[in-house]
Amino acid sequence: MSRSNFLFTSESVSEGHPDKVADRISDTVVDLFLSKDPYARVACETLTTTNLVVLAGEIRGQGIMDVDGQWAPGVQDEIEAAVRAAVRDIGYEQSGFHWNKFEFINRLHGQSADIAVGVDAAGNKDEGAGDQGIMFGYASNETPELMPATLQYSHNILKRLAEVRHGGDKRLEPDAKSQVTIQYEDGVPVRATSIVLSTQHAPGLSSADVAEIVKPHILAVLPEGFTDESTVWHINPTGIFEIGGPDGDAGVTGRKIIVD
Repeated sequence: MSRSNFLFTSESVSEGHPDKVADRISDTVVDLFLSKDPYARVACETLTTTNLVVLAGEIRGQGIMDVDGQWAPGVQDEIEAAVRAAVRDIGYEQSGFHWNKFEFINRLHGQSADIAVGVDAAGNKDEGAGDQGIMFGYASNETPELMPATLQYSHNILKRLAEVRHGGDKRLEPDAKSQVTIQYEDGVPVRATSIVLSTQHAPGLSSADVAEIVKPHILAVLPEGFTDESTVWHINPTGIFEIGGPDGDAGVTGRKIIVD
C-alpha cells in the first residue's frame, strides 16, 4: 500500500562540481563535432583533476577525422580552445584549476571498425544505438517545471547561486552541492524539513559568513512559507570549503547523470 505522508530528499550539484565540469567538457566536444558533421559519431569521456583535463574515447566524422584515424587540419586546436572556453565560462581561475593553465591531453581516436559495424545502417539492418540503457520517468505537477519538488528546488538553489556568482559576487566559487528534504502530506509537498548547501568560497570566510550570503538566495527560490522555525539548515556543515572543483576531487563524465 502506498504511503501519502512521508519525507523525501533529492540533491543537485553545481556547474562547477568536478563531475559536472567533465560533463560540460564532453558536451562541448559533442557540440563542436556535430557543428562540423551532423552525422558525427562521438563518444567522449573526460577526466578532470588538479590542473589537468584528459579526453578519451572514439570518434568519427567528416572534417574531423578520416577513416585512417588522421585528424583534419586545425581540429585538435579547435577542441582545446573550446574546452578551455567552457571551463572559463564556468568560472575556474584558481591556482589548482585555471582555464588557461591546466594541462590538456587529447586521446580521442577513431571509432573501432567493429563498433561501426554495429551502429551503421546497412542493407535491411536498422541503425544501432551503440549502447544500451533503461530509464523511466514521469511528469509531476509539484512544480511549474513539471519536475518533483525536491529535485527542482535543489536545482533552483544552485542555479540562483550561479547567477549571483556570475553576476560578480566573488565570495562564492564554482563548486557546490545542494540537498532538500521535503515533508509530504496526502502526497503533496508542504514544507522543507531540512536544507543542505555546501559551496566553495573565497578564502577567509566561515560557515556562518557563507550562510549569511546564501540563505536569502535560497529562500528566494523556495515557495513562500516553505521553511519555518523547525527547518534544519546545514550550510557548509563540514566547515571551510576553499579547495574545490577538480583540484579538490577528480571528476569524470557521467557520474552525476542521476542529478540530471
